[in-house]
Amino acid sequence: MGRQKRFSVFRAFWNELCATSDFSGRWVALDNVRYQNGSDEPLEADVVDVDDDLCELVNRMRSSDRTSCCVLQCRMRSPGVRAGARAHR
Repeated sequence: MGRQKRFSVFRAFWNELCATSDFSGRWVALDNVRYQNGSDEPLEADVVDVDDDLCELVNRMRSSDRTSCCVLQCRMRSPGVRAGARAHR
C-alpha cells in the first residue's frame, strides 16, 4: 500500500472501530490498551496507525518511536461467538 500520510492518534472503543468501513478487515496498531475483564480482546485503546498490509504497518511502527504497540486485525465477531470459545463435538 505504500507510505501513508501522517496518522493522527485518537482514542476509540474496539467494537465501534471494527464496525466502521475505514477499519474493518484492516491491521491496526494500538497503544495504551484497556482490555475487557477476563479477555484478551481490547475494550478501548489509542489508535496509532492502520494499514491493509501488515508488513507496511509493522515497518512504520519499527521506524517510529512507537515500538511497543499491539497490532491486531480489526474484525467484527459474529453474534453469539465469544473469544476463546471452543467447538463441542
